[in-house]
Amino acid sequence: MDLINLSRAVSHALRHEPWLYELELDEEGWVAVEALTAALQDENPAWSGLAEADLEQMIERSEKKRHELRNGRIRALYGHSTPQKLTKDRADPPIALYHGTSPESVDIIRREGLKPMGRQYVHLSADAETAVKVGVRKARVPVILRIDAKAAHASGVPFYHGNEMVWLADGVPPIFIEDVGVAESDDGGNLAKAR
Repeated sequence: MDLINLSRAVSHALRHEPWLYELELDEEGWVAVEALTAALQDENPAWSGLAEADLEQMIERSEKKRHELRNGRIRALYGHSTPQKLTKDRADPPIALYHGTSPESVDIIRREGLKPMGRQYVHLSADAETAVKVGVRKARVPVILRIDAKAAHASGVPFYHGNEMVWLADGVPPIFIEDVGVAESDDGGNLAKAR
């Protein structure tokens, strides 16, 4: 079983266009495993034997914990762009969170803060290294923003726990974006950290 393609298909179905798969997510993004596997089997004949065990293996082997299985149901933990806003439980964030972005976006973020754009929530990283990995999807040498999550939370900005490395927020005002750094390369030319 091609677990990478399976993860992409599951993410597409649960994060972006569930209606294409005739799936209805509940208010927290859950759907019955049976409904998802049936929809994916209809979509791709290669998945004719797809079962819950395959989804468990997909989740276990994934470096990025994007999905969660519980009691015969599955959901995406973050990254949703569906019109239906999913309910998340508020959580106390760590002192600081990070966001990797392109250099072209920095001025507007400094003026307007971080906004969800096409997603339901702003995605924040638990550490600068993860923010670099996210940022390289947006720019070859991303800018890493440090968010004063403790102060933002104290002022009433809600945060939600996505997984070990991802935090979510409805938005982050510019006053809490306290430090801007550029990702550095290690000697091998790989982006390693923010300075």
